[in-house]
Amino acid sequence: MGGTSDADGGPRFPHRRSAHGETPKQAEANARPDWAPPILRGDRLEAGLRTLELEVRRRLDGLLQGNHLGLVPGPGSEPGEARPYQPGDDVRRMDWAVTARTTVPHIRETVADRELETWVVADLSASLDFGTAYCEKRDLVVCAVAAIAHLTGGGGNRLGALVSTGATTTRLPPMGGLQHARGLVRKIAETPRAAEGTRGDLAGAVEQLRRPPRRRGLAVVISDFLGDMEWQRPLRALSARHELVAIEVLDPRDVDLPDVGTVVLADPETGKQREVHASALLRKEFGAAARAHREEVAAGLRRAGAGHLVLRTDSDWIADMVRFVVARKRGWSGGGR
Repeated sequence: MGGTSDADGGPRFPHRRSAHGETPKQAEANARPDWAPPILRGDRLEAGLRTLELEVRRRLDGLLQGNHLGLVPGPGSEPGEARPYQPGDDVRRMDWAVTARTTVPHIRETVADRELETWVVADLSASLDFGTAYCEKRDLVVCAVAAIAHLTGGGGNRLGALVSTGATTTRLPPMGGLQHARGLVRKIAETPRAAEGTRGDLAGAVEQLRRPPRRRGLAVVISDFLGDMEWQRPLRALSARHELVAIEVLDPRDVDLPDVGTVVLADPETGKQREVHASALLRKEFGAAARAHREEVAAGLRRAGAGHLVLRTDSDWIADMVRFVVARKRGWSGGGR
C-alpha cells in the first residue's frame, strides 16, 4: 500500500485506523519499547528532545549522588569517606587513623576534582544515517551526548563538542550551565546530514580536538568506527593528556546480514551500490568479517587506553550506559564484584 511521507520519513495515513482504533503513528508508538530512543527528526524533534531530557534525568539521577563520580577522569584527589578494605583495593589509600581506631582495615575514598572540562567528538558521517531497529545510529549519538551532559554537568564543569559530518566540522565551545547543555544537544540533533558519497573523517576530528593542547579533562568520542582505522594514532595521542571514553554505536545490520534473498547493499560514504543474493555462505562470511572488524576496533581502543562503551539501536541504551558508569566507578575504587 502506498502513502505519503511525513517530515521524518515515516509513512503517513491520516485517515486510516487499525482494527483497535489506532492511527498508524499511535500503533508505531505502542509498538516501541519504553527504552527506545525518541525520534529526533522533522516535526518530532522538539517533543523528542524534551522526552530525551526527562528520560535521561529519570534514569541517570542517583548515579552521582554524594560523590560526583560519573564519567569524570579518575577518582580525583579530594578526600571522601572511609570504608572497610576489600581485596583488590589500592593499599596506598589505606586510612591508618581509622584503621587504628576501629582495628579494622579501612581505605579512604576520594572524590573527583571539580571544574571538569569535557569535549565530545560526535561523528555524524553518512554511515550514521542508518538504522533498522528502533532508531537511526545518529539518534543514539544525540542520546549519548545528552547523557554525557547530564553525567558531567554542574559544579562549574564545562562541555564542548566537535561535530563532524565528513563534509564539515563544527566546533561548539565549552561552557557550563543547563541552558548551554540543552543548546549543544539541540545543535547536534539539528546538524544537516552529509550528502551521499561524503566520506567521514573521524581521525581528522580527533586531531582537531588534540591541537591545540587543552587543559586536562575528559574526551568522549562517539562513532560507529566503521571503515579504516586511521583514528588510532590521534586517539592514542589524545589519551596521553586526557581521560578517554569511546562510545561505539551499532545497528544489528552492521554485524549480521539477515536471510532476505536478493538485496541491494549501499555504502553511504562512497555512494556505491551492489546487488547480492544473501546466501548462507555470504551471510556467514559477512558475519565473520564484521566480528573481525569489531574485535580490531576494540583492540585499537584498548591500546589507546579508552574506556569502551557499545550502544545499539536494538538495546536499552540508558541501561548500557548505567552499567558502564557503575563498572568504571567500581574499577576506580578497586572494589570487586
